[in-house]
Amino acid sequence: MNRNLKLVSISLFMWGIGEGMFLLFQPIYLIQLGADPIAIGVILGGMGFMTTISQIPSGYLSDRFGPRPLMWISWILGMSSAWLMALAGTLNFFIVALLLYGLTSSVLAPMNAYITSMRGNWTAERSLTFTSAAFHLGAVIGPTIGGYFGQQFDLQILYYIAAVLFVVSTSFILFIQKPTVELHHELGQHKNLIKNSAFMRIAILGFIGLFFMVFTQNFTSVYLIDFKSINLQQIGYLGTIGNIGNVVFALTLGHLSSKTGFLLSFPFTILFPILLLTGKEFVWYGLAYFSFGGYRLARSMLLAYSREFIHSRETGLAYGIIETANGLAIILAPPLCGIVYNQNPQNIFWVSAIGLAVVGIINFIHISKLKRKDPNWL
Repeated sequence: MNRNLKLVSISLFMWGIGEGMFLLFQPIYLIQLGADPIAIGVILGGMGFMTTISQIPSGYLSDRFGPRPLMWISWILGMSSAWLMALAGTLNFFIVALLLYGLTSSVLAPMNAYITSMRGNWTAERSLTFTSAAFHLGAVIGPTIGGYFGQQFDLQILYYIAAVLFVVSTSFILFIQKPTVELHHELGQHKNLIKNSAFMRIAILGFIGLFFMVFTQNFTSVYLIDFKSINLQQIGYLGTIGNIGNVVFALTLGHLSSKTGFLLSFPFTILFPILLLTGKEFVWYGLAYFSFGGYRLARSMLLAYSREFIHSRETGLAYGIIETANGLAIILAPPLCGIVYNQNPQNIFWVSAIGLAVVGIINFIHISKLKRKDPNWL
């Protein structure tokens, strides 16, 4: 691994600790600030909206001007937003800060393009899954720390600690170097990507799959507290277990072909709603969170797989489209899940499980048949 990937990995590790401290507890904190389940869905959907609208523009700008400046901007914005969330004392102020934090996900397309271009002798799959593992290794630590401090003090303190960690993370990312090859293109060179039927099919089917993977996420912690008598410390443990799953999946399955890795993610993630629906003890909830590592595997493998159907000059824009697909899933899932949860909390797991089963089969039938048309694209 070269110096730049080391810096990115360390920075992501620190960010993972910070984000892991508060992300799992965010719905609970919103309730404390006065939001109801439907409002929580709308708020988190709004955060997803901010994430989504930034993906394609940031991917395009990454192709035009290089990914490094976009990475710097996103890190600094995320650090600033964390401080605003920490200082927020009211629901409205917190929502504004949270929406700004959603914009930091604009880093995904430039960052993944940077990682791909700086991977050296590693495959795209390996470089993307390893750096993802670095983030989630940090996120292994975050929820347990967050659960402890949230239980002993209050949830607001988690945002202060995370903000300090983000300062450290940002200091590392500011020292990364430019990619060895910077790709600059005219606007017209990107026009064929949207007309690329194989790539767009991957993006659309990927969106549907990711939607059902994340459908239950924003309400699972609320469900466990309200109906399974789980406390904040135990929620933290579950978050830690989930991120251990992310790391294990990334490191053990990162060597697989992207197509195989993406298709395997479905049987793993379907265990999440099934185990939460049927389990009656903490060990089953822990196994459910561990299996959700298949979602992170799906995201990395979907990026790597989509790259096989595009020109290298379109990497940033293509990654932006794929991340937009994921962002749309994040936008739509919380409010729809909130409506279902308000009617019958258990039904959110049925929707997720049935959706994953159907979409997994559709992906296997259609995506597994796609083939690269031009071996010179990469």
